[in-house]
Amino acid sequence: MFKKILIANRGEIACRIIETARAMGVGTVAVYSEADAGARHVVLADEAFPIGPPQPAESYLKGQTLIEVALKAGAQAVHPGYGFLSENPDFVEAVEAAGLTFIGPSASAIRAMGLKDAAKALMEKAGVPVVPGYHGDNQDPEHLAGAADTIGYPVLIKAVAGGGGKGMRRVARAEDFADALDSARGEARTAFGNDAVLIEKYVEKPRHIEVQVFGDGQDAVHLYERDCSLQRRHQKVIEEAPAPGMTAEMRAAMGEAAVRAAKAIGYKGAGTIEFIVDASDGLRADRFWFMEMNTRLQVEHPVTEAVTGIDLVEWQLRVAAGEPLPMTQVQIPLKGHAFEARLYAEDVPKGFLPATGTLTHLEFPTGARIDSGVRAGDTISPFYDPMIAKVITHGPTREIALARMTRALERSEVAGSVTNLTFLAALTRHAGFAAGDVDTGLIERDLDGLIADPVPEPRLVAQAALAASGLMAAPAPMAGFTLWASLERSVTLLCAEAPRQVTVRLSAADRAEIVVEDRTVIACRDASGWRFDGARAVPMARAGARITLFSGAAPVFDLVDPLDRAGADAAGGNLIEAPMPGLVKAVFVAAGETVAEGQRLAILEAMKMEHTLVAARDGVVAEVLAAAGDQVEAGAALVRLEEDEA
Repeated sequence: MFKKILIANRGEIACRIIETARAMGVGTVAVYSEADAGARHVVLADEAFPIGPPQPAESYLKGQTLIEVALKAGAQAVHPGYGFLSENPDFVEAVEAAGLTFIGPSASAIRAMGLKDAAKALMEKAGVPVVPGYHGDNQDPEHLAGAADTIGYPVLIKAVAGGGGKGMRRVARAEDFADALDSARGEARTAFGNDAVLIEKYVEKPRHIEVQVFGDGQDAVHLYERDCSLQRRHQKVIEEAPAPGMTAEMRAAMGEAAVRAAKAIGYKGAGTIEFIVDASDGLRADRFWFMEMNTRLQVEHPVTEAVTGIDLVEWQLRVAAGEPLPMTQVQIPLKGHAFEARLYAEDVPKGFLPATGTLTHLEFPTGARIDSGVRAGDTISPFYDPMIAKVITHGPTREIALARMTRALERSEVAGSVTNLTFLAALTRHAGFAAGDVDTGLIERDLDGLIADPVPEPRLVAQAALAASGLMAAPAPMAGFTLWASLERSVTLLCAEAPRQVTVRLSAADRAEIVVEDRTVIACRDASGWRFDGARAVPMARAGARITLFSGAAPVFDLVDPLDRAGADAAGGNLIEAPMPGLVKAVFVAAGETVAEGQRLAILEAMKMEHTLVAARDGVVAEVLAAAGDQVEAGAALVRLEEDEA
């Protein structure tokens, strides 16, 4: 076994690897960019070395620098985690050329599965079923359009070198194909440096079911399946194992196909075979097709660990150190059910835009596994994936595991950045999901209901108003009030962009009447704290003028300064601003040009995704304030429209 390994990654996966390495008595070396100097993975590791500026291209993607650090620290092996260089065959070869062990598959195995078209041809030869489609070299737009016509609409355009939903577009009509192709190619070129695409038949009621495989270079086994059908823009949201409705016949067929795929390339380490499944007639052994292989550990690996009781990172280290597979196929157990929810800093109502911010408060309940790379006080950086944590629950049945997930999400406390926490909790309560009737279109079909901001109860508004008045934690309840004025205060709170006028009246030392619009809430304080209409105050956090209540729906209230309100709407909807820090990839309009509501004005690249900015109304462009290639901060004005005379 290795005495010391270098982890060529950051965040929660680096922390996850450190945890297992420490349990095995293996020393760990972390690396960090300037943005990560105080990150959690840096603190947890035995040693840590700086590797460059925040931009991944100048730090975490500099393979030679990582190798030099590994040699300097005396590490014998490199664990790539996932993302960054984990599926880069050139990096694998460079690691091995330096006399180090790469904890993962061979360069040849990664290359074999790296391009989707070549991988599908290889899988077809190995007897693994593949989706009908065009995987050829001819990338002429007319030829690709003809291939789509032959396959039959709807079709899916996918980047050959893609992953994570980038460079992927669904096309329902032939007349939309050209624009979708241009868009997919542009995103693929940015993300992967390769704009080649393939065309596949789009399955009408698709489920995304993947099989965890593990090989030692000679033999391979599978560790059952995971259902990853709950997706938003091809990004996984909640995963579970095993797949709901799975039959013994189909599990055996998918497992055998996955093992054949792994053996076909002499696979070594942890990998995932992703299948698309047609669930229009239930789960059938003749209705699944190979999509791609991820030649690395997956983000959702904890659900497999939960139902098998196997530490996949431990297996990675043992196999990389030359040991055979720790178990045979028949020895691998399958017990209970598990879910994983991905908690992100993102603005759900604004189209799931990635967000930044400092986590002023972060606390998770007991009873769930939490994989996280951040702590309270850490900042979500614009340079990396905005994941806050993975929340994992397990139970003897699917129903119990899901109930535990709902409870864990409702009791998680995050403040300082907008998150998808309320959305995730709503998803776990979705009737179709609870019944196991899932497919990749579920979220899109019911999106409005899932993202609707619940109206906070009057007692929660009252608590926020009392906190805004400085009375919740005050040693004396009269703090903030003067004896020569009425014991009454009016506050304006902004919640989900809607202003709330609230009046707080102190009627006794430990009693207040709080008028929330047309409802009066009685607040009383006893030895246990404040109660509102008899209900105990919910946990809360305050940072400046922002108050977050942790009540399941987790409403966020901003105290509005009346002196600032006059200028709050000064822009009048005329300014199109950057929703986050990023790189302006393209600007499509010029001063004097007439634009229509919804027309795209610019593209901003941020957090590894492209975001299209559109006009909020019809109008005329007054100024273009940014150009392609500009690096801008959140809130930077990009385009200004002329005043709307109406």
